[in-house]
Amino acid sequence: MKLAYSIYFFIACLYSLSAQNINRQMLSFKHHKQFLEIQVNDGSYRIVPYSYDIVETSFIPNGEEFLPDSHAVVLQPKGVNYKVSDTESHLIYESTGLSIRIQKQPFQIRYYYHGNFLISEKRGYFKNDTLETIEFELQSDEVLYGGGARVLGMNRRGNRLELYNRAHYGYETHSTLMNYTLPIVISSGQYMLHFDNAPIGFLDLDSKYNNTLTYETISGRKTYQVIAGGGWEELLSNYTSLTGRQPLPPRWAFGNFASRFGYHSEAETRNTIVKFREDKIPVDAVILDLFWFGKDIQGTLGNLEVYRDSFPNFEKMIADFDKIGVKTIPITEPFILTTSSKWKEAVEENVLATDSIGNPFTYDFYFGNTGLIDLFKPKGRQWFWEIYRRLAEMGVAGVWGDLGEPEVHPSNLYHAIGSADEVHNIYGHSWAQLVYEGYRSEYPNQRPFILMRSGAAGSQRFGLIPWSGDVNRSWGGLKGQTEISLQMGMQGLAYMHSDLGGFAGNNLDDELYVRWLQYGVFQPVFRPHAQEDVPSEPVFRSSWAKDLARKAIELRYQLIPYQYTLAFDNEQYGLPFMRPLFFEEPENRTLLAKSDGYLWGSNFLIYPITEPNQQTKEVYFPKGSWWFDFYSGKMFKGGTKHLIDVTSSHIPTYVRAGSFIPKAEIVQSTKDYTLDGMEIHYYYHSSLTTSKGQLYTDDGITPNAYELGVYEKWFYSVKKEKGSLNFKFKSIAGEKYNSEIKRMEVVVHNIYERPRKVLINNKRTEFHWDEKSGKASILVDVLEKGKEIKIRLYSKL
Repeated sequence: MKLAYSIYFFIACLYSLSAQNINRQMLSFKHHKQFLEIQVNDGSYRIVPYSYDIVETSFIPNGEEFLPDSHAVVLQPKGVNYKVSDTESHLIYESTGLSIRIQKQPFQIRYYYHGNFLISEKRGYFKNDTLETIEFELQSDEVLYGGGARVLGMNRRGNRLELYNRAHYGYETHSTLMNYTLPIVISSGQYMLHFDNAPIGFLDLDSKYNNTLTYETISGRKTYQVIAGGGWEELLSNYTSLTGRQPLPPRWAFGNFASRFGYHSEAETRNTIVKFREDKIPVDAVILDLFWFGKDIQGTLGNLEVYRDSFPNFEKMIADFDKIGVKTIPITEPFILTTSSKWKEAVEENVLATDSIGNPFTYDFYFGNTGLIDLFKPKGRQWFWEIYRRLAEMGVAGVWGDLGEPEVHPSNLYHAIGSADEVHNIYGHSWAQLVYEGYRSEYPNQRPFILMRSGAAGSQRFGLIPWSGDVNRSWGGLKGQTEISLQMGMQGLAYMHSDLGGFAGNNLDDELYVRWLQYGVFQPVFRPHAQEDVPSEPVFRSSWAKDLARKAIELRYQLIPYQYTLAFDNEQYGLPFMRPLFFEEPENRTLLAKSDGYLWGSNFLIYPITEPNQQTKEVYFPKGSWWFDFYSGKMFKGGTKHLIDVTSSHIPTYVRAGSFIPKAEIVQSTKDYTLDGMEIHYYYHSSLTTSKGQLYTDDGITPNAYELGVYEKWFYSVKKEKGSLNFKFKSIAGEKYNSEIKRMEVVVHNIYERPRKVLINNKRTEFHWDEKSGKASILVDVLEKGKEIKIRLYSKL
């Protein structure tokens, strides 16, 4: 036994040595007010605590200077109380949250949270002929997420991910490289690593299966942050406090979009919107692809002025649409073709990226011979903003930025602050910042809508709304969409969504189209979009598809109060709309790689249908709750699996017992949206004694409405007592907001015995009870702002 123990100890020591940089030695340290500085033989470490949950580590090699600028981080280090302990073998930098243990020889940095080990550097920083690397030691059982938008399966461990934003046309069930490549790693151990550096590189998530995580880059900062939290939601809240949170978009952005590639003329655009109104299918916005500035796909990028032959009354069209609650959003691209009307001006104004000797860099790609606007040059930014300002003066309500990876970006092209490869991954980020700051400066009373095909870590704070690129119009294309959105929501970009129905390919499949739109009800943005060979708009589909699409879109509009509250939670706390099931059961390892179902907020459970003619779907119900079928009312116990019969009219949708779900009246545009007369559905279950919920609303227009007092919050609660349910409803409105709610209807589900009576503020009132559905409905007059409403429902519970 003693011999066996000795052998084990020897092997453990060898393993420990292999996980450390044996050539690096600690020489000294200094504890500054805001950071800890450690000198080693080949450079220095700079460790900065941002909070008790976030710490930043930078390595500065000998002969180099610390690079302080970050494109991603906005949080300022707080005066957190970290103390230093110096022992013979270790330097310990600790707080009540994160702590760092630095082994002096062999040198190694280890990170802990509340005493629990998170991760350690392996060899830390080192450099080879082409790449600079930071290497970490993983635990063998960790599941890894992150790296941006890809289709690889939820667990991305085992992949070496290229960090180079690039479009993948027509992808389906596998895509290793897409428009958003983020240097972020998220562990099932509930911590994150963010590599705070712009240049291109790789993120190796243990591709050699030796428990090694590496970040590789061509140049730049050797800086990363470790983010921890007491649970998944707190972890994401901490990360978005570091990199910024998404401001609320205008409320119309949660409605339906009319969009295709593309509308060729004003007449075609007007006729499309007329068809929506005739068919009584709600729509809030129309998106114009590149034909608004040119007749042809090729040779016209960079014109960026209205092509009057096709759109003779552009401003009047926008105004007419606006009167009926339809916003107009034109596409823009950062490429100025040498054949475009603006080429000469762009050259004379010196707004383009250049070659090594300062001449405009030109090259060929699909759309023609082109230059690229240098968004890192002040003149380039101002010139591009002037285009957006002129469009805004015409009445456009938002910006669509396409091809912003940039789609083709030669390595020997130079920007004002570096080479193409050094800024490639933050080009879309800088573009969104340009638009966001321009609107904030010149249109401070308007919430910008910024749809961008590419971005970076932290882009959410500019209101950037991402989409998943040119997905194939196929069942394979649909299958990967939940994975992409779930992953991106965990990485701060919670508005990730897809071209509903699929974009690429001439595939007329009404069943696929309907299933994609039914899923779209429960994704952040509802925007059907596709190549024009097959229509993306429901008004041009078969009667069967149109009717089911209308039902999905109407449900989308009814649930805007719920979704808008999720958007508020995202703005305030960084919580995503779409959440993996392991958020609900962190200890359940079978859920760590599951993405075929997800939580929509905390109250809905959604299972998209991604197979043709699918008759059944296996549904797992997260434990700890009972779940109601949203359509039939049938109940399912959490922690169980069921094979559910599938119907064409909707996808499997469930509501958590104890939830309050607000529903608004159906309108044809959010211009007519109101919460007056809304329904508040409560899902009663006998296992619950108390429940709570809330709703947020504002005018849908004002930036920073909550901070300015232009809002209303409703708080709901219910307490079960013997023989009764006691509800309380109360609103708190900001000083500058007048509540629109005069009447609401409270609907209590799962009441299968007729209530004996109902009291509102101790006065008996009429109610409606449906024996078959088990619903009790109570009309409530809301007479006074801020007054608490008490409802007591007496029944055998």
